[in-house]
Amino acid sequence: MGRKVSFLRMKMSQLFGSTLREAPAGAETPGYQLLLRGAYIRQLGQGIFSYLPLAWRVMRRIEDIMRDEMNAAGGVEMSMPMVHPGELWKRSGRYETVGPEMVRFVDRRDRPLVLAMTHEEVVASLSATEIQSWRQLPKLVYHIQLKFRDDPRPRAGLLRVREFTMKDAYTLDRDEAGLDVQYERLHLAYDEIFRRCELPVIAVTADVGMMGGSLAHEFMYLNPIGEDTIVLCDSCGYAQNRQVAQAKKPVAEVTEEPLPIERVSTPDTTTIETLCKLLGISPDRTAKIVFLATDSGGLVVAVVRGDMQVNETKVGNLVHAAELRPMTVEEIRSIGCVPGYASPIGVGDRAMVIVDDLVAESRNLVAGANEEGWHLLNVNSGRDFDPDIVADITAADGGQPCVVCGSTLRTERGVEVGNIFKLGTRYAESLGANYLAEDGTEQPIVMGSYGIGVGRLLASISEEHRDDRGLRWPASVAPFAVHLCALGDEGLEAAPAIVGELESAGIDVLVDDRRERPGVQFTDAELIGCPVLLTVSKRSLASGGVEAKLRSAEGRESEIVPAGELVSWVSEALEGRRLGGRVS
Repeated sequence: MGRKVSFLRMKMSQLFGSTLREAPAGAETPGYQLLLRGAYIRQLGQGIFSYLPLAWRVMRRIEDIMRDEMNAAGGVEMSMPMVHPGELWKRSGRYETVGPEMVRFVDRRDRPLVLAMTHEEVVASLSATEIQSWRQLPKLVYHIQLKFRDDPRPRAGLLRVREFTMKDAYTLDRDEAGLDVQYERLHLAYDEIFRRCELPVIAVTADVGMMGGSLAHEFMYLNPIGEDTIVLCDSCGYAQNRQVAQAKKPVAEVTEEPLPIERVSTPDTTTIETLCKLLGISPDRTAKIVFLATDSGGLVVAVVRGDMQVNETKVGNLVHAAELRPMTVEEIRSIGCVPGYASPIGVGDRAMVIVDDLVAESRNLVAGANEEGWHLLNVNSGRDFDPDIVADITAADGGQPCVVCGSTLRTERGVEVGNIFKLGTRYAESLGANYLAEDGTEQPIVMGSYGIGVGRLLASISEEHRDDRGLRWPASVAPFAVHLCALGDEGLEAAPAIVGELESAGIDVLVDDRRERPGVQFTDAELIGCPVLLTVSKRSLASGGVEAKLRSAEGRESEIVPAGELVSWVSEALEGRRLGGRVS
């Protein structure tokens, strides 16, 4: 049945961890609440969790699926250290550019070290010594390992943590064509991993971020609890993270002649809304100014039309900034601007001015006069101020036209459960990972990177597969295939033979051997959520066998299955061929 089992039986009396009738305060999402109540996880510190035996078994199931698909794609498993010499990250340039989420420290000899967030540098360093010739390429290596990222905003249990287990894989190729082949192969492998975990995901184009490279896709579980906004078109299938998404922009009225600037009094008018109300104009006739500061101390003035929003990821990519923050009032005034009444006019070289391409095409917009209580009419880019960069810097949103087909876009929230990147030669070049090509020249290895967070995948499955009574694990990842409630002396006496028969067929069983009331056992069984629920009791034995039901059944229907037919019944249930007590 595709389940790799390290041990088959566990008794509830031996289980470490107690179920809870109510979730602790502060558990934000339904799946997280059930993982806490079902004795799967416990929080040790902010964003740091212990995985109790039930969750650890689910993790192992997920990892088994990952290994199957990575091996099928040609991968070989290895293990790399969690602690890295800081020198490796300095050579790649990320030691300085990655923010405080990367933990840096020194050993007793004052040598810089970092806690691993990912392993591109290590793989490139290993490749520099282990790969010499084109004959040794392509390669695909992966490992499943603990990592640490000092996230400033851990939330929603395992969905956003600081310590986490990740399956990360790396491809090594001679050229971009080889990378394209492996990238597509890993894309398909990821599709299969999520299918086997029964988690619906979509792949969307995404920003490459700190990883760098030429292309990235994120695998998104669409759910309102997600922090990412996904822009979708149902007509043509366009799907991108809002960080990089585009929408079809309106055509600017370029035939309108630029008019002379006019200064107009606008007291107590510090927003686009109040400005439009005072002047009797629509937001598309205004220029909106957003002030940003880079992680390296640079100042950026971003200009979009008043009916649009600035996409900070696009701005950050244009100025090669890992992070952006809003300017302080003092910084805004230092470049000659006045908050609420600002314009790029007169900024000069005190800040970089980035103008959205639609603003550059528009005529006679209203902008601030850089004087409190005053605005300027008829401001034109290129005449009244010279932008340093003209580019698309607007955020796409639902209701706008699709950039591909023109249909209406919609947005959904999503949880990123996996990502893949075309890295190119960035890490190979910085760490000396070269190979001797067929023509005798030395060439850098072309790399790809591919990651899935195991704990986040577990958490997402718990959000997807649940009801008001508890978890409903898919058979492929459930901690046990069967949860057996043994009631009374008769049930406890009959249980060993039933369990032995199931174990002989390779079916793992969680046995509730506690002398608890039937209601307590049934409540815990539904909360824990194994796929098949069995009850053996004096009543079931008198009726001719074992009471059986599927946890996924919408109702509470069950049937009596004779002992000799139980293995067949359970096997059909785990293979998905039994629905509501009938074979499909």
